[in-house]
Amino acid sequence: MTDFTTHTSRAKEWFEELRNRICREFEAIEREAGSDACFTYTPWTREEDGNPDPGGGVQGLMKGKVFEKVGVNVSTVRGNFAPEFAGTINGASAEEPGFSATGISLVAHMANPHVPAVHMNTRFLTTGKAWFGGGADLNPPIPHEEDTADFHAAFRATCAAHNPTYYDRYKKWADDYFYIPHRGVHRGVGGIFYDHLECTDDASWERNFQFTRDVGETFLGIFPKLVRRRMASEWTDADKRQQLEWRGRYAEFNLVYDRGTLFGLKTGGNVDAILMSLPPEAVWT
Repeated sequence: MTDFTTHTSRAKEWFEELRNRICREFEAIEREAGSDACFTYTPWTREEDGNPDPGGGVQGLMKGKVFEKVGVNVSTVRGNFAPEFAGTINGASAEEPGFSATGISLVAHMANPHVPAVHMNTRFLTTGKAWFGGGADLNPPIPHEEDTADFHAAFRATCAAHNPTYYDRYKKWADDYFYIPHRGVHRGVGGIFYDHLECTDDASWERNFQFTRDVGETFLGIFPKLVRRRMASEWTDADKRQQLEWRGRYAEFNLVYDRGTLFGLKTGGNVDAILMSLPPEAVWT
């Protein structure tokens, strides 16, 4: 099997570059709204007994006028899964628990109920196998058909440039994954989600890495447009209440069903960075 150590380093560099560009764009939006909010960056180091190089990451967080709370995190970690968890991960087992993982994770909760919240994550993992995963999904408390259509059109075009089957497959995967069974509702209006996009050699890694980069570029291209479209919209107390109730559903999904949350907690990640996905305020009726 190909040694993917240098590939992990390349993916890490890309995720950090994407993080920097996204944060600059979000700060620019805050300036347009008359706010001087900016990201604060908090490094953290992972700990694992007997592991001299467990890795870590940087939590980026901003609370502003437009972005009520947005986190953009990059982490690169390596070590061994706990035996009882290893068997749930592609290519790992209790007998072969070693892994490495690098990725970017973003969640934005917006001040204006008409501006959609959003989630984006892309990652590269190695166990006994190597693969990319990720995607992006839109989570509006008050859906606007134009926003939903534009978001999906952007990712449809990106997928089509790589494989004519990707969009339908990954849209369905997102619809199935971002679903709250005990509520019988989807978390938002969807997007794309993919996982286990496996790499067996340099050629397949380059191909899958390019797709993952394009997913990040697509997010950076479309989401700021939606924010600027809606951030000056007027809203009512009823709109705010609807947003806060929707945020409760979002929190339920992330705490009960989200695999990324579980992965971070099970691998000794930074708890504050992992739970940055939770909204700053929510209500339950």
